[in-house]
Amino acid sequence: MRMRHIRLLAATGTAVAALALSACGGNGTGTKDEGAARSVSPSASSSSSASASASTGTQTSSGTTAGGGTAGGGTANGTPVARTHGPATGPGAGRTTGTGTGTGSSPVLCNGANTRVTAQPVTRPLNHMLLTVTNTGSRTCLLPYYPVLRFDEMQWAPQGAKDTQPQAVTTLRPGESGYAGVLLSAADGSGEGGTTGHKLTVMFQGRTPNSDGGPAATPALPAKGVYYDSSLTVTYWQQNREDALN
Repeated sequence: MRMRHIRLLAATGTAVAALALSACGGNGTGTKDEGAARSVSPSASSSSSASASASTGTQTSSGTTAGGGTAGGGTANGTPVARTHGPATGPGAGRTTGTGTGTGSSPVLCNGANTRVTAQPVTRPLNHMLLTVTNTGSRTCLLPYYPVLRFDEMQWAPQGAKDTQPQAVTTLRPGESGYAGVLLSAADGSGEGGTTGHKLTVMFQGRTPNSDGGPAATPALPAKGVYYDSSLTVTYWQQNREDALN
């Protein structure tokens, strides 16, 4: 009777344990099995990160955008990067502007190498000669100050008449002419040391007074020569003929 009672208690305990296991999910761990965890593909994760980066303006470590321009607020190799524009587009892309004064277009000095010079005595004003300089070069040239004249082997040079100095340097474009008037002798005979010259050398000044402006010119004179005396004077280079003779 006693042994039967013990077997009954044992059977009852087994049944209770089975019911407890069944209520806990039957996996032996005391927790309910929710199934395998959901997996996420690498491509989906990468796409999600790229979208987030684009929406927030996240910059790459190089500090540049896909279009080639530098974005603002980022760093490149640890150095802050300033904002710049992307590459220019359109017909004028990459074109530079400016006044550049390239040597091919800047004015040069007029002299015997790039001009043709003539010397012609005139009847009015009396005892005057007209010098004409024509630009035969391909670039604009300048005629600063006044011509330095030398007849034959004379040891002195006539001065420029200060009151004939123009407000601006005489400038000759290709084909244009400039002028200077020469007073050869005093009309009243007050000049001294009168003589006749048969060869004339016209020298050009540079950009500063009395500096060398380049090769001289030797325009032809009348066969009988030109009479001059100590009154010999020359005007500054002028833009027109009338100013040179007046």
